[in-house]
Amino acid sequence: MSSKRLFQSVAEQISQLIEQGAYPPGTRLPGERELAEKLGVSRVTIREAEIALQAIGRLEIKTGSGVYVSERPPVGLGELPTASAFEVTEARLLVEAESAALAAHNISEEAIEKLEGLVEQMRSEDDEVSNHADRQFHLTIAEASNNAAMVHTIKSLWRMREEIPDVKATYENVCVHDADSRTEEHRAIFEALKARDPAAARHAMREHFHRLLETMLEATERKALEEVQQQASLSRERFLASAKIG
Repeated sequence: MSSKRLFQSVAEQISQLIEQGAYPPGTRLPGERELAEKLGVSRVTIREAEIALQAIGRLEIKTGSGVYVSERPPVGLGELPTASAFEVTEARLLVEAESAALAAHNISEEAIEKLEGLVEQMRSEDDEVSNHADRQFHLTIAEASNNAAMVHTIKSLWRMREEIPDVKATYENVCVHDADSRTEEHRAIFEALKARDPAAARHAMREHFHRLLETMLEATERKALEEVQQQASLSRERFLASAKIG
């Protein structure tokens, strides 16, 4: 059985165990070693299956804590969950940092050359060209990881980024103001991959998303302040109008 089909089969087995009540919602799954022995596969296959199940909302992977059965019903394979831009970006940080580290071990010269060209395309003043290059950059790294579960998860996260209206609007608003920073961050990721340095690639990818998260928080705070100011202005106008009538 191919590696791709194997992790999918294991994901189905874990889903069946959840549905049968072996692992109720909110409970922690057994560790990778125990599950691997129970299902007769490697720990790597268990990890791939868990990542795939996280992508559809069946599981929640909590760094430093473990893997938990989601308390919310999973979405269908073609559906998207309700998620904020912050949640999508946080998930991308966790998954894509490890994808970059794996890619540093496996990436080909052809992929390196492709990434370098995509970084240059990100400098384009045409937003459509720049955004397309951004997407291809991240997906090229995912594919270079040689991990089918990683590729599937990252593609799913990109769907959320592009198809959930609020998430898409937030990204468009943030990316308009940080084109230079974004390009330099992608250049740093590229250089780490070119050097085949997993730790540097992981760090560069994390730094990219940490900065993006901070920018999103600042944008949210600005929007909230603008809304308060607008509300205060409306209240002032109503007060002055009432005073004139009185």
